[in-house]
Amino acid sequence: MVTTDPHPYSTLRSWLGVAVITASLFTFVTTELMPVGLLTPVSANLDVSTGVAGLMVTLYGISAGLGVPFIVAWTRHINRRILLSALLAILALGNLFTAVSPNFALILTTRLVMGFANGVFWAIGVSMAIRLVPGRLAPRASAVALSGISIAAVLGIPLGTFLESLTNWRTTFLIWAGLSTLVFLAVTMVIPSLPSENAIPVRDVFRLPLQHPQLRLVMVAVTLYVLGHFAAYTFIRPFAEEHAAASAAFTGTLLVIYGVGGAAGNFIASHTVTKNPRVSFIIACTGLVTAMLLLLTTGHTRSGLILAVALWGVSFGAANLCQINLMLGAAPGKFEAAMSINTMGYNTSIALGALFGGWFADNLGVDSAVWFGVALTGAALLVTITTSRKTTTAIPDNELATTGYSRSAS
Repeated sequence: MVTTDPHPYSTLRSWLGVAVITASLFTFVTTELMPVGLLTPVSANLDVSTGVAGLMVTLYGISAGLGVPFIVAWTRHINRRILLSALLAILALGNLFTAVSPNFALILTTRLVMGFANGVFWAIGVSMAIRLVPGRLAPRASAVALSGISIAAVLGIPLGTFLESLTNWRTTFLIWAGLSTLVFLAVTMVIPSLPSENAIPVRDVFRLPLQHPQLRLVMVAVTLYVLGHFAAYTFIRPFAEEHAAASAAFTGTLLVIYGVGGAAGNFIASHTVTKNPRVSFIIACTGLVTAMLLLLTTGHTRSGLILAVALWGVSFGAANLCQINLMLGAAPGKFEAAMSINTMGYNTSIALGALFGGWFADNLGVDSAVWFGVALTGAALLVTITTSRKTTTAIPDNELATTGYSRSAS
């Protein structure tokens, strides 16, 4: 049931705290995906291939995905404010080390450590935002917190690409180290004490897919479309440079367009996903496949690139919101456990997508990475179409608190 007892925090402090969680998510997302816009200068400066440079995304995703259920369990007794502060400190130091690293091996090691922090944040961040407000406002708090993803896509990643065009990639990571430090300070000053209350043991996380067969089917579809997306999207800059002689500034513009499209996709899906998440996800996956095919057929022109990337952003933004609803519908009442398994699968898919895409890019050309993305997102579409409608039950707004969106979640 939705909590109705008086909330211990003032309205102002509660929403300032949610804003800080949003800023934290923005910082984590931009740090994770920043290399997408910087692959070319990083590979050139450190004398590695573009595909090898993509390992900056791969290793980050592997540690973020595989480490999360264990680290969350091991830190179950740690106050969530202290834990988030520690995660942001790791992020700040990691960006600093990346900026000054003399070789690519040290950068990969640093990114591996940073990925563990990223995964833990995804497991606790939204729940922290929800705990800061009364239960009836939990859906709004979670939506505000998750808007950090769209803000990162619209502003963060393109801004990083733009800064690199004005300075260099090392300065870009140095600036992000400073930003991570500012968010760290904000957490220590604004977020109230949030003792850990309902941390999920590792065994419960891994039991969840066994207890909910429909969840397994949803995770297959999610894994496929995330693999396909990142296999292709990680190499969007090399593709644009090779086919349309795109400059760094134009690539930054493309990423802004993609980010705006992502925000639009989130907004559109927010009005459709509660009515029919399955159909919404099918439409989103269809858009992903279409966008990649447009990139392959019209990406040799700048107008073609813009059209393909805009549709890609809208489709991916919608798909992300849909897949969360599908996850919760397949495992009602177990929000944290579902988010933990989602974080593990999603981030591992990011890593493997970038890895496989890099292999295709280095051995068969950048176009092959996009074709690989088409195949996998198409497979996600087919799995969803053939999946039982039982996996797609939408969660009414008034039941969100009972599926983990309550201030007792941690």
